[in-house]
Amino acid sequence: MAKDKSRDKEDKKREKKSKEKRSKTDGVKKPKREKEEKPAEIGGVKKVKKEKKEKHAEAYGVEQIKKEKHLKRAKADEVKKVKREEPEKREEADEVKKIKKETREKRAEADAVEKTAKEKKHKKGKKGTAGEIADDHDIALVKAVKDTDVTAKLLKTLEENQPGSVATKTDGQLEVKVKTAPLLGALVPFANPLADEKLERRVLKGIKKAAKVKALKRGVKEVVKALRKSPNPSSSSQPKLPMAIVVFAGDVSPMDVISHLPVLCEDKHVPYVFVPSRHKLGEACLAKRPTSVVMVGKEKGKRAAEGDEPWGDTYKHLVKYVKRAGATVKI
Repeated sequence: MAKDKSRDKEDKKREKKSKEKRSKTDGVKKPKREKEEKPAEIGGVKKVKKEKKEKHAEAYGVEQIKKEKHLKRAKADEVKKVKREEPEKREEADEVKKIKKETREKRAEADAVEKTAKEKKHKKGKKGTAGEIADDHDIALVKAVKDTDVTAKLLKTLEENQPGSVATKTDGQLEVKVKTAPLLGALVPFANPLADEKLERRVLKGIKKAAKVKALKRGVKEVVKALRKSPNPSSSSQPKLPMAIVVFAGDVSPMDVISHLPVLCEDKHVPYVFVPSRHKLGEACLAKRPTSVVMVGKEKGKRAAEGDEPWGDTYKHLVKYVKRAGATVKI
């Protein structure tokens, strides 16, 4: 009996333990059910996201449609502008054609008048003095009209290419005086001393001789290099003849290319002068292109030929002219 009781107690204990375990497992399993319920919620979230994406896609599509409409409107506006400009261009072309026609008609009239005058002159029969005078007057008028047309055309072309030029008629011959000197507005503000026509001719002649004797350095780089290599003369003992002369072009653009060189020349006691035209300076150097700066050396170059002209006297005269121009510098 005692054994049976002890077994019953053990069975009861086991049942209690099993119940406790079950209760624990039931408590743990509950969240699993909740997890099972969660996929439904996730599916709803996904649906919302999909809807948002679809809305975004629709909005993007609407924006693209708007952009396309805007581009179409812009193209239509451009086409309208072109259509508006076309009649204006046509009108301009028509005006040019009208002007050409008028000039042709004037020429034809002048030629016709000249022909009639010549025919009248060559007609058989005697004419009175009054008739001859009238014919001569007609011919003179025709010639005057032609001359005025020619001079007007010449003046127009000259003003376009060489401003300040003049066309004059002397003794029945038409003479054109072309102004080659540049306008003052084209020169750099520090072009001082500036050579006049006489000094310019002398300087350019000396540069030509220097080019033949190979005593010339052309361009900003070469001139700067030569000036920096030259010794610094003391203020007490200055040489009678400077080592070189520098000639600048006054119409250099931009002016910063040569703006630092006059100061460097003054530091090295090298006389300098400005010439109005860089094209003329390039021609004097026997170069095909215009030149902004040129240095004329005291001595001949190594490549100079033996039979060349003496260079010492020409260099002395050149120094004399340049120094004389530098004495009248306006500050």
